[in-house]
Parts: sequence; C-alpha cells; structure tokens
Amino acid sequence: MEKVKAKKHLGQHFLKDESIAKDIADTLNLEGYEDILEIGPGMGVLTKYLLDKPINTYVIEIDAESVTYLDENYPKLKDRIISKDFLRYNINEIFDGKQFAIIGNFPYNISTQIVFRALEYRHQIPEFAGMFQKEVAQRICEKKGTKAYGILSVLVQAFYDAEYLFTVDEHVFIPPPKVKSGVLRLRRKKDFSLPCGEKLFFTVVKTAFQQRRKTLRNSLKTLNLTDSLREDKIFDLRPEQLNVAEFIALTQKIEADGV
Repeated sequence: MEKVKAKKHLGQHFLKDESIAKDIADTLNLEGYEDILEIGPGMGVLTKYLLDKPINTYVIEIDAESVTYLDENYPKLKDRIISKDFLRYNINEIFDGKQFAIIGNFPYNISTQIVFRALEYRHQIPEFAGMFQKEVAQRICEKKGTKAYGILSVLVQAFYDAEYLFTVDEHVFIPPPKVKSGVLRLRRKKDFSLPCGEKLFFTVVKTAFQQRRKTLRNSLKTLNLTDSLREDKIFDLRPEQLNVAEFIALTQKIEADGV
C-alpha cells in the first residue's frame, strides 16, 4: 500500500526522522506495567521501535487509512489495533483495569484534551511520554511564577513528575508544522492520592486560572467562601503564585470552610 497522506483536519504531521522516533520510544522505563498504548501511530514510525521492546504494544488510531496501513505493514500488531477515538473510547475494554503506559506523537489540535483524558485514567497510567507542540510541552512541565504556568501544569504535576526532555525541529515532519515540538515524560508519583477532595481540587484550580490576573479572593468568588476564610493571606495571591502543594493547602482550607 502507498504511504498515508497526512490529513489536516486530523492534525497529522508524520515524523520522518527515525532517530527521533527511537529516542521517543526509549523515554519509557517499562516498569510497573506490561502494556503500552500508542495514540495516533499514523504509519508506525514510532510503533516499530515499541514493537522491539519486551512489552505488549497496542495502538489507537481514528484514521481508517492509517489503520489499513498499520494492519498491512505491522503483522506484530495483529488484534492490537484499536480503530477508535481515544477521547471517547473506554480504554478498559482493552486493559480491564490493568496498568499501562501512554506514548505518542500527539496531534497538536487535541493534545491537551489527550492529557486531560489520560488524567481520568491516572490510577492505571504510571508513565506517559510523547511529543507535543513545544509550548504545550513546556506548559505541562512549567513551575509557578510564569505566564505559561496554568491549569495543565498544576493538574498534571499534582499526580506526576513532569520532565521536558528535548526539542524537535519542524523539518523532520511531513508536512512540516509551523511550530517546534517538544518531547516530555510524566512519571506517576509513588503517592499520587491527594490529601483533599480531588473533585474540589480540580474545581479550585480551574476556577482560579479562569481569571488568572485576579487575586484568588476575586477569582474564587463563585465558590461562596465565608468572609473569615477570605481574610486568609493566601487569597491575596494570584493563581500563578501557588505551586501544587499550595493549591492542595488552599483546597483543604476551602474544604474545612464547608464548601
């Protein structure tokens, strides 16, 4: 079969540099799980290196043309090609509660959605690695005090240690994107349970950053906090001034306030 044509509406940019593909495959330490799920494999430039590893490789691909190509060219993937949309698919139809890693050269138009979806499965995903638009990868790994630090940074780093690994230039893709790319690795913390309500923690972080220029006293008004709690000095700060531990402490204060 001829090579798959990249489809703009799917955000496809096929990596053509084999050494970079191998480097991405090698970011995983393969500990604590027996299965890998690659999201958006396209023509399998990364897949081929995953298949060389002593682990079960599954791929999930929404593009029917790519599915056909993978089926014809990678016999080792037999019965492990999932022709579904990762954002809408119940992955436990395959993994049934087991631990698995996620990897991929993620379509940039849905990459943040992929991260949020993966966070829903955080109890099953000890490791997550792959390529994003450079700014998104940096945002995920960013620390407090910068404009790039935000919802994605805090929610990911609450459960994972995030590491920006290396930058990838535009010319190694077909077609080349208009931006540089960045590869990161997330490794789940040994203790990734939060000492506060997780649902409330998500709400506090998202609500705070929706009006990031305002102090927490103003941005969290919708949570109907008591006047006495709102006098706490932490509410003088803007959300980008709080690290993950401080957001957890803030959530605990709000929890104790009866929210």
